Amino acid sequence: MNTAINTIRTLAMDAVQAANSGHPGTPMALAPLGYHLYIEAMNHNPRDPHWADRDRFILSCGHASMFQYAMLHLTGYDLSLEELKNFRQWGSKTAGHPEVHHTPGIEITTGPLGQGVSSAVGFALAEAKLAAEFNTDKHKIVDHYTYVVCSDGDLMEGVASEAASLAGHWGLGKLICYFDNNAITIDGGTELSFTEDVRARFEAYGWHTHVVEDVTDLDALRGATAAAKAATDRPSMILVTTVIGHGSPNKSGKSAAHGAPLGEEEIVLSKRALGWPEDAHFLVPDEVREDMGRAVGKGATVQSAWQARFDAYAAAHPAKAAAFKRRLAGELAEGWDTDLPGFEAGTSIATRKSSGSVLAELMGRLPELVGGSADLAGSNGTKHFQYGITERGDLGGQIIHFGVREHGMAAICNGLALHGGFRPFCASFLIFTDYLRPSLRLGALMEQPVVYVMTHDSIGLGEDGPTHQPVAVLASLRAIPNVHVVRPGDAGETVEAWKHAMRRKCGPTVLVLTRQGLPTLAEDTAGAARGAYVVRDSATAPELILMATGSELQHIMAAADTLALEGIATRVVSMPCSELFLAQDADYRESVLPNSVRARVAVEAACSFGWHQFVGLDGAVVTLDRFGASAPASRLFKEFGFTPENVARVARGLVR
Repeated sequence: MNTAINTIRTLAMDAVQAANSGHPGTPMALAPLGYHLYIEAMNHNPRDPHWADRDRFILSCGHASMFQYAMLHLTGYDLSLEELKNFRQWGSKTAGHPEVHHTPGIEITTGPLGQGVSSAVGFALAEAKLAAEFNTDKHKIVDHYTYVVCSDGDLMEGVASEAASLAGHWGLGKLICYFDNNAITIDGGTELSFTEDVRARFEAYGWHTHVVEDVTDLDALRGATAAAKAATDRPSMILVTTVIGHGSPNKSGKSAAHGAPLGEEEIVLSKRALGWPEDAHFLVPDEVREDMGRAVGKGATVQSAWQARFDAYAAAHPAKAAAFKRRLAGELAEGWDTDLPGFEAGTSIATRKSSGSVLAELMGRLPELVGGSADLAGSNGTKHFQYGITERGDLGGQIIHFGVREHGMAAICNGLALHGGFRPFCASFLIFTDYLRPSLRLGALMEQPVVYVMTHDSIGLGEDGPTHQPVAVLASLRAIPNVHVVRPGDAGETVEAWKHAMRRKCGPTVLVLTRQGLPTLAEDTAGAARGAYVVRDSATAPELILMATGSELQHIMAAADTLALEGIATRVVSMPCSELFLAQDADYRESVLPNSVRARVAVEAACSFGWHQFVGLDGAVVTLDRFGASAPASRLFKEFGFTPENVARVARGLVR
């Protein structure tokens, strides 16, 4: 056992030294905890990292990635010693921070502190929800834990507080966190900025807490984990005292062991102190391979026993078993998108309301569609309480009350999606994506199909004023790779927006919706599925193209009517999702925005950034490159030039 623990330590120091970058100190400190979790506590199968009922492990302090890579290699995952030697190098499976889908056995991409421990709440919530929905008195097919290792940096980040508060509120008894209490930050000791009573804080959140005074005391770790599992009605925070850089004679317990290689001389001294061969690099003794390789046999046995239980469950409940498998595979039920709500042409309805109608229908067809709002359900069109509310003691409802916790809400939704079995959505005002952006960005990096229902999308929200008017948010969201921002121009496009969001499997979709009513267009809006399409065309070849998103679509259509009466052949293009349009083939893009038509006007009640790629050097934009103001929406649109008259005026200047 001690030899195995020292193997973890020496692999970490060797890999960081070979890369000449990284974080050796925390892996060296946490090695005993890693042994306890991967060999003793966790149910996992290294030969099948995606087994449905495995325990999930999350390294929230992702900078300590060599801790997890060492554990994965030693316990038999498909991660070779050569990959450890190639730590942080081009093309390796051992990136600087753990990345899901990149390395077998990694459940979540971590690194930005606070995200892992927060998304872990989503993992634990997913387990509890699936158990409530699928387990029966005779068959328990969902029964696993979420284990987390977090650092002082994780707990300093506000997102951790948001999520931890909810975890205690819900009583997530299968969430077990280990706080690496090493009293060290990059700048020095934690007393510089972090003197709170962490144990009291988490007890106030409603968590079970436990203290392990010395991480090298395996019996104490075992007792703490057992106590956490016994606390079935609340999550657990285990405060584990560690010494960063354990074994390093000159750097242990110091900031110098945190974020840089120990150095060749210090590694020799450290190995000598640990009783390790000083000239051995990346050494894994045979006895350690045998000891830690036990995880493969144990995992196979545990999974086989679960499979037998699942087979019996499937025989007794074939429909439920089929639904369980479908949902874990990420597939939607057949016919989910047929006969969705329709909206009569000429009527006026806010896209937040048409979105709410579509969402309600989808939730009834897809029980995996779960989520809610950051205390704005009525405003966001997500107040569908008929599908059950997630509450302590009854976690199976599809609606989740997140409270005013936008950042934690998005992180939890990432966890729900990563766990599997759910298609989560979350909602707020568009301006507050600024509060949740780090979680959204990480979800995009991890390719998680979370749906963001973001309402009150522009100056159209009116009197609340510039504090709530998101003039720069659209451009900033469009700049995040793998995010699709969809701003529908009417109810019909909103239906298409939801279809697109649900069909996506490889990234977040942000639905950008109005507070104010919009006219429902008579034209077919199916073309919205391609990101941009011709809404109305001239009888002859167009000499002018007007394009817009959202509430401004109605204005360019009215402007086109005026220009047509003046003999200007005008094409109207709706572009609800520029990312989706740019993904179309060149022929389709040319058919919508032909290069031969240089006179183009883009209209959007937001900043101009990004639109010049579509209008070109000869075009113009009607946008808003300043903060808004407090007034009724109709007055704001008029004052800022979002009227058919102003659009027509700008267009005339391009063709005459």
